[in-house]
Parts: sequence; structure tokens; C-alpha cells
Amino acid sequence: MSLDGFKNLMNFFSGQGDTKKINRIAKTFSALIKQNRKALIPFITAGDPNPEITVQLMHQLVQSGADIIELGIPFSDPMADGPTIQRSSERALKHHVSLNGVLDMVAEFRKTDTDTPVVLMGYANPIEALGYELFALKAKACGIDGILIVDYPPEESGEWVQCLDRHGIDAIFLLSPTTPQERIEQVAKMAKGYIYYVSLKGVTGASHLDLQDVSVMLKQLRQYISLPIGVGFGIRDGVTAKAVAGLADAVVVGSRIIEEIEKSDGEELLHNVGNLLNTLRKAIDEN
Repeated sequence: MSLDGFKNLMNFFSGQGDTKKINRIAKTFSALIKQNRKALIPFITAGDPNPEITVQLMHQLVQSGADIIELGIPFSDPMADGPTIQRSSERALKHHVSLNGVLDMVAEFRKTDTDTPVVLMGYANPIEALGYELFALKAKACGIDGILIVDYPPEESGEWVQCLDRHGIDAIFLLSPTTPQERIEQVAKMAKGYIYYVSLKGVTGASHLDLQDVSVMLKQLRQYISLPIGVGFGIRDGVTAKAVAGLADAVVVGSRIIEEIEKSDGEELLHNVGNLLNTLRKAIDEN
């Protein structure tokens, strides 16, 4: 289908393309603030360990306490990810999971869950192949709330952010301990939804989390950033989740969940992931 044809179809089904509805991410954080609670944001890779279970797994995450779901787009060269998430992409790619396939999964999830925010996380190549405009149209149509593309630097993301904004989708950015002040200020102007702060130098799955460093950096970031800040990388259990929740607005957990998926048999997978998330949720709520 051509881009114009897809636009026409979108307008027909969405009441002339109303993209100005309240974003689910903002609504979620607003509700959490009123409850004096912190967000739990689990990450899974779409199609891992197989495409048939992804939507079930997304529902399990919500039932077990997730406030927002980060859904990874499988990619052959995930440079910011450690071995655990790399393997999850490899498993999904063996099933030929594509970007369009990921969007289809979200559309299926939205048939029964219209409230939980879903954020896609991935790399530039699949987006570039599809094109900004067609991607944004499809993402909005299936119920995506935010996008985090690891290798889109803010200095080169003006057109990308404008495209997402036209369709009411949040452009989410990463910041890290090595981000210079100029980039922090630029991200503060461009980002929506929340900021994902990478708590350590390195890739996902690392375990040397220094909470003192995180505390110092978050204080600096909040001089420029009014959005909620989620902290990820290095959170592996209830103890670290609780500690991070005492500092940040959201706790992002990825590799630890993927490990649980990796070691679980089919019948146990949903149960084991649910138990892990329940543990993290209870620990976070103890703050």
C-alpha cells in the first residue's frame, strides 16, 4: 500500500487522524505521582523466545505490576546491549521477526489493553528502511506511545522528533554518566515522555551499579530536565530496584527479565517472569 493510501485508511479508522489525545505515558506518570509511587518499566524483546508468546508476556508484565512496557525491536547488531539481550534478538530473528511484525504484536496487545503505555526501543536501520512518516503512521495506528532509538543522536534528530510529534508519539532519549552538558540541554528541549538514564558506563547486563554516582547525576540532570527520569542498567533484584526507586521516577529492568525468559521452559515462562516482576514491584513500593 502507498503512503497516501495508508494515510487515508488511518484517517478513516481514527476519525480524521486525531493524534492530540492525552498520551498514555503522561497519564501514567501523573497517576503515579498522585499515588506517591514510582514506575516499573520492564523491557522484553519482541519475538523472544518466539513470536507467539510475546503478547501473552506483555499481558503478564502488566498483571505483575508493570506501569510501562519497553518492547525491543530485534536487531542483528544491538551495539548498546550486552550478551543477554543480544541473544534475545538472535532468538527473535531466527523466527524472522520484523519491525512490521513487532507493530502487529502491539496491535494485538491493544485489543484487550488500551491503557498501558508501550514504548518501542531499538536501532535506526529498520526505521530508516521503512521511512519516518510511514513508520510513525503505523506506530500510532497500532497504539505505540513512545520510541527510543539508541543510535539517533539528538544533534541529528530534529526531523525525527518533529515527525513523531505530529503523530502524538513521544521521542525518548538516553542520557549517561558521560553525556556532556550541551547534549543534556539539547535532550531537555527535545525529549518527551521520560528520560532513560543509563546508570553506568558499558552495555546492558552489567552489574557494577554505583548508587552514589546515580544520585549525584540525577541531581545534575534535574537542573535541566522536568520530565520523569527512569534509571536502567544494573538493576537485578528487589534490593537494587528499591534503591533506584528511592532516587529516580522509574526503574527500568531488562537483562534480568531476559535471563528469566532464557532459562524458563515454555510452561514456566509466564509464571517465572510474573514472579520476578512481582518481587520488583513489591520492593519498589516499599519506598
